[in-house]
Amino acid sequence: MSSSHLAALLLCVCIFAGGGIADSQSGTNGLSRPTEVRIGALFTFDSVIGRAVKPAIELAIADVNADPSVLSGTRLSVLMQDTNCSGFVGTIEALQLLAKDVIAVLGPQSSTIAHVISHAVNELHVPLISFAASDPTLSSLEYPYFVRTTLSDYYQMAAVASIISQYQWREVIAIYVDDDYGRGGITALGDALAKRKSKIAYKAKLPPGAGRSTIQDILMRVNEMESRVYVVHVNPDSGLAVFSAAKSLGMMSNGYVWIATDWLSAVIDSSRHDNPDAMEHTQGVIMLQQHVADSDIQHSLLRKLNNQTREGNRSSVSSYTVHAYDSVWLVARAIEQFLSEGNAVSFSANQNLQPVKRSSLQLDSLRRFNNGDKLLEKVWRANFTGVSGQVQFTLDRNLIHPAYDILNIGGTGFRTIGYWSNFSGLSVVAPENLHSAPPNSSTNNIQLRSVIWPGQTAEKPRGWAFPYHGKPLRIGVPLRTSYKEFVMQDNGPDGVKGFSVDVFKSAVSLLPYPVAFNFVLFGDGLKNPSYSDLVQKVSENYFDAAIGDITIVTNRTRLVDFTQPYTESGLLFLFVGAVVWILEHRTNTEFRGTPRQQIMTVCWFSFSTMFFAHRENTSSALGRFVLLVWLFVVLIVNSSYTASLTSLLTVQELTSGVKALLIMQEL
Repeated sequence: MSSSHLAALLLCVCIFAGGGIADSQSGTNGLSRPTEVRIGALFTFDSVIGRAVKPAIELAIADVNADPSVLSGTRLSVLMQDTNCSGFVGTIEALQLLAKDVIAVLGPQSSTIAHVISHAVNELHVPLISFAASDPTLSSLEYPYFVRTTLSDYYQMAAVASIISQYQWREVIAIYVDDDYGRGGITALGDALAKRKSKIAYKAKLPPGAGRSTIQDILMRVNEMESRVYVVHVNPDSGLAVFSAAKSLGMMSNGYVWIATDWLSAVIDSSRHDNPDAMEHTQGVIMLQQHVADSDIQHSLLRKLNNQTREGNRSSVSSYTVHAYDSVWLVARAIEQFLSEGNAVSFSANQNLQPVKRSSLQLDSLRRFNNGDKLLEKVWRANFTGVSGQVQFTLDRNLIHPAYDILNIGGTGFRTIGYWSNFSGLSVVAPENLHSAPPNSSTNNIQLRSVIWPGQTAEKPRGWAFPYHGKPLRIGVPLRTSYKEFVMQDNGPDGVKGFSVDVFKSAVSLLPYPVAFNFVLFGDGLKNPSYSDLVQKVSENYFDAAIGDITIVTNRTRLVDFTQPYTESGLLFLFVGAVVWILEHRTNTEFRGTPRQQIMTVCWFSFSTMFFAHRENTSSALGRFVLLVWLFVVLIVNSSYTASLTSLLTVQELTSGVKALLIMQEL
């Protein structure tokens, strides 16, 4: 890859060959300080990020030059180049900056350009300090001169995975721009999800600069899949088109989950007042924002930027704003230490370019910063408090204490529902308040605050739905002519209603995933259908299941599986009472009397035996035998009921989250 990138760099040089600028900084030595040091800035001026960082860079340069404790006697100047949202143009502009003998470059905002330019700065020994390029692969040892003053997407995707795990979703769909920025972030997301036993079910790739019709086509394919949890990782300048298309397709309604990375917070910060559609199209979305602790230095910066806005300069404030401001101070402090140690600012011809010196590309304008490695060392050793917080790097070349705000969009604004940091994970407590507390402190609570999801609902979406091309279950329902309280035909959307239908629908609602089904009536409506035939239809897969007052009998259990009954029939009690009456009434006067008295005796005897409180004596041997067997059955039933009730009341936490569908016995 490095050879292809270098070839691209060499090809681009021909466009500005012969345009080198004379070195005005090279006459210095270890005993004197230069009157001016020059750095470059590379970003797209007319973009969400560009409009946020340009005033911050200009303000930081002015503040550095006004501070006598930093670069005293030396003026810091910046040369800005517009990449114009183009990888090709951005590469050319970067090379033009390097040809002007800058000793450091701020930017670029694009991870794609950063990958290419990193090869050039490696060769020329010029530190590249990016306030926006977040592709995790840029932290590799392949790019020693690349310095990231923003947060790597490695941490952001760990935060997204924590949110997904918190709500117990197992599969997500990633919607991302198919460039270095998008691919690097989604790869990190896949790794983070795998650690939590989740996965990316499908990767929906958006071409860079995709139009609305292309986005709609991709979302239509996504909407046909089972997962309803979407992670959107796209560029700020075109990202809102995803939500606009999703809303037109009805994908911003109940049951959907949308999680956007920090690009969306930058868009909303920059266009909340100018573009109301940004809020309208993202209702219910969860988004991340790089956490910036509230501080006096932050308020001071905001006041200065607001003054610039009142003077007519268009500016916006986001996490990129504060990182760009701190990047200037990072470079200024590093240069101050660099010069204080007597290091000279000088450039020399790059020996590696000598073999192609005679080519038409004229590469002499690209010169090597002689002490660039020493300046880079000062950058890595930075340790100061900036607007974004503590500016200090870890051994793996990332900012310390990475943290994100977790925001929920609703109404005309958004609210914070929690935080994530690599120190404490998810929490409702701000990260700066947890660094001094142990990880298991009671102040940390991983439960996020309540969320208003798409569709203006507070109920957590399941994250799953049957795809449109899926086959709903066919549920057989007997079309009864009697006992219609249990199942009967209805003119409602289900076509049936009754107690059995309500029990079935309640059981389905407890499942952790959606189940599509249709009720199909069985019978002609003139007489009660044959329940044996209904069970046979289930065994033949004509019906996927059946509900109703279906008795569990031996020959039916050989064909299908039954659930536990949710109501018991009382016919068995009357049957036992009738048998005892037949055996006793001829010889036992307690079972005689008028027909009405005998019926009452049978009923009373049947139910009183449930509590071993029958008052009638049995005199025949057969009657006593039947009663003995029945009392033994009653003992078992009572014991089982007592044990079940005790279990329900004492060990509810041990019950499974998946409930079985229950079928009532036939009367």
